[in-house]
Amino acid sequence: MKEAISARRVRELVGELPAGPAYSGLADRLTLLIGDRRIPLNVRLPSERALAAALGLSRTTVTRAYDTLRDNGYAHAAQGSGTFTAVPGGHERAHDRVLVAGGAGDDWIDLGCAADSAPAEVMAAYAAALADLPAYLGRHGYFPSGLPVLQEAIAAGYAARGLPTDPGQIVITPGALTAAGVVVRALARHPGRVLLESPTYPNASEMLRASGLQLHECPLDGNGWDIAGIADTLARVRPDFVYLIPDFQNPTGAVMPAAQRRQLAQALRSHGTRAIVDETHHALALDGQAMPPPFAVFDPEAVTLGSMSKTHWGGLRIGWIRAPRTLVGTLVQARMSLDLGVPVVEQLAAAHLLRLGPVPPRQIERLRTQRDALIGLVKTHLPSWRFNPPAGGLTLWCELPHRGAAALAAAVAASRVALTPGPVFSPGGGLDTFVRLPWTRPEAELRDAVERIAAAWHRLEADGQQTGVSRTRARAVF
Repeated sequence: MKEAISARRVRELVGELPAGPAYSGLADRLTLLIGDRRIPLNVRLPSERALAAALGLSRTTVTRAYDTLRDNGYAHAAQGSGTFTAVPGGHERAHDRVLVAGGAGDDWIDLGCAADSAPAEVMAAYAAALADLPAYLGRHGYFPSGLPVLQEAIAAGYAARGLPTDPGQIVITPGALTAAGVVVRALARHPGRVLLESPTYPNASEMLRASGLQLHECPLDGNGWDIAGIADTLARVRPDFVYLIPDFQNPTGAVMPAAQRRQLAQALRSHGTRAIVDETHHALALDGQAMPPPFAVFDPEAVTLGSMSKTHWGGLRIGWIRAPRTLVGTLVQARMSLDLGVPVVEQLAAAHLLRLGPVPPRQIERLRTQRDALIGLVKTHLPSWRFNPPAGGLTLWCELPHRGAAALAAAVAASRVALTPGPVFSPGGGLDTFVRLPWTRPEAELRDAVERIAAAWHRLEADGQQTGVSRTRARAVF
């Protein structure tokens, strides 16, 4: 018997419908819920009568919404059995599985990518962007620095955080990683050196390494940043850059206090080192807390990177650089050797979203619920694992009681869970007593994933005790 979803649960997920025709709003909400699998695939939707009663709509409205879903490929009708969820072309053709180890089917749970699905506001923003697009079609369409309307929205966000910013200080890029690449391309000398945190965002460290920079690490521990240690390393290494993630650091979730930002900014100035500051998580304060001022408040020469991939949707592909005015021309020239700008529709959609605020409130609520669920699951099923509960961001950085994170990642792959072990986040290796668990999947998937991880972990521990296999040998399987 196929799984079904109740009308009550659909009502909870749909929430308040947007303005406009009710059938269209309901179809749009259901499309999003099916697309990001909060309503799973091949699940029977409530009957039209039951859903109409639950939502306080007419049956005709629900019928038209279901017809729209079927017409667009997000549902299909089975004679005598009801309406079932689907995606156009089938799940394998609708989703790129490249981030899942070894390729996978529908029963894989991908905990390797710390990015959430799109909130409902994204679809509405694209519709508004298309309405604005005709005003731009009479021009060439190239905006190497970015659309002025988006630059203004981003600058206003910095001003609201206590960092006055002219729109001309903003350069729009297709994501924060590209933004970092533009900065390095424009400003790095060869050979050059960069100091970065360990653990850190692995794509950033790989980009820096591929740019020809020599990587040096400043370790983070359970207490965050060792500013005195970083200052000593600055004096010894004399790096050109330091790459920082001070807001809900990826993967640890740590936040650098304002006092440490001031101390570190002073140390950077004294050694002539420029900060590249990744702020892609700063708006994800899940407990409503105030965040420290941007790092550039304390270090005006810092180059700041931002993105909408973590706050809104990775598919939007909008990032940016906030730079001192004296660097903007150099950055734009370097950027034009890579591409000539971000698509106009995406920039218009991003501007609409940012005018609503740095992150949709319902997105914060959802992430907070998923974070709390993941913390509870790990405490229940993996009580020997240790972690500092993060107040925001997207990931839980878990310390295992002994080495074996790489072996665990290999073991859970056999259970169709993609898991990223600690060594991936260490530019110099090590950290095999850590794993990163993002809470960006729906609660049901998180529960299933943690249960599979716990089963694999307990098997590894039992095998090690019964056979005497060393942790090192088990780890080498990965």
